[in-house]
Formats: sequence, C-alpha cells, structure tokens
Amino acid sequence: MKIPRSALILGLAGVLPFVFGALIASGIFSAHMGQPDDVNSYPLVIAKDGQDLLLRYGTIILAFMSGVLWGFATKAPSDRATLAYSLSVVPALWVFFTGGQVQTGGLISLALGFVGLLVLDWQFSRWGLTPLWWMQLRILLTSLVMLCLVVGIVV
Repeated sequence: MKIPRSALILGLAGVLPFVFGALIASGIFSAHMGQPDDVNSYPLVIAKDGQDLLLRYGTIILAFMSGVLWGFATKAPSDRATLAYSLSVVPALWVFFTGGQVQTGGLISLALGFVGLLVLDWQFSRWGLTPLWWMQLRILLTSLVMLCLVVGIVV
C-alpha cells in the first residue's frame, strides 16, 4: 500500500533536525565569528552542538513515538490491550532511563532505542493495529534517523 503523501512529507520533515544535527556534527556545516585569520575568532557551531541537537531532538521523537504506539494500542482487542499499552511506553521509558549526555553514550542508547522502536512498530503492525503502509514509512524514516545518529556517534 502506498504511503499517504501528507504522512510521507511530514515524516521526512521530522527527519530534517536529525540531518541538520548530523551536518553540524560532521563539520560540513559550521560557522565562525570573525575572520578565519583573526586570532579572536571562535566557532559559533561546533561538532558537539550537532551531537547535542541529535540527542535532544531524538529524545523528543522517541517519546513522541511512544504516544503514537499508545494510540495504536487503543485499537487492540481486550486480550492484548494490556500488553500493547505496556509496550507503547517502552520507548519513552528507554530514553528517560538511558538517555543522557553525549559523552556518556547517549547517542548510542538513542540509536538502540530507535532500533527497538522499529521492532515495536513491526509488532504493532503484525497485530493489525497500524495502517497498512506504516512499516514502509517507519523503515524509511528509521533508516534516515539511524544514518544521522551514526554520523553523530563516529565523529
């Protein structure tokens, strides 16, 4: 089934802060105050800023996706509802308990959280709680997010 245009456009727009964070972290996008040869010049944007942006925005999105799963859980039959609701809060709890500073592996924990989220998306899809196009969108968006997080991790 084809992904609805609005869902695709808005989903891709939601990836833009990840792309921006990866560009900053990689040094491709940087800005300096003053002239390059000026002794007093200093960077306005540094790699750590990109990593911090990835961590902060990724934390928000992972928690947001818990809410999306919660919405899907409302469609679960009564014999599966408790499990679906319980699983829907896992991404938010994951990022709350494992997230942190860039220096402490926060980006790695975040990346693992997005992999786990994709597994939950698959399970909710398998249960028939998501739209038929959901996994196409989630695989695309998760792949883009993971690429950006890997850039932030390896710099």
